Amino acid sequence: MSRIFGKVCQNGYVVRDIEAAMNHWITVMGVGPWFYIEDVKTDWFRHRGRDSDARMSIALANSGDLQIELIQPRNDAPSMYKEFLDAGHEGLQHMSYWTEDYQGLYDKALALGYRVGHEGCIGGEKGRFAYFDTEAHPGTVIEISDISGTKGRTFAHIRKVAEGWDGSDPIRIIR
Repeated sequence: MSRIFGKVCQNGYVVRDIEAAMNHWITVMGVGPWFYIEDVKTDWFRHRGRDSDARMSIALANSGDLQIELIQPRNDAPSMYKEFLDAGHEGLQHMSYWTEDYQGLYDKALALGYRVGHEGCIGGEKGRFAYFDTEAHPGTVIEISDISGTKGRTFAHIRKVAEGWDGSDPIRIIR
């Protein structure tokens, strides 16, 4: 439990081959089903304060209460995901904390001296997310994510489906 952000809700892995990563989690780890978005549409995305046309694929699954996110950058536009891969890393890149008071947590983090590495929005005003520039070593980036809107309901659905998953239909495409 973080005294600043609360409980970790998601571990995010940046990968070079998202299909191979999903297959690993399914066959070796037994985790699924995966909800896969091949071409994520962001409302807006900024990297280090500048607009970026970062494109990515993501896949989401749960292991108990912990959501696992796989992210594959799909272009060379600036993002912390691309920086991670360019540094020769692959794997755990961030831990995400979820909130229904996004602006309050965002403002608190900035007041404590955290700096935004990249941020964006998916699915409207209540779909904001920010990654703080906290990577002292790989896997230590902090993300905060607004779950007060559609995203929160989607995450709850993914968790519920994972609870009773029997191994069938392991990759579910979201368009």
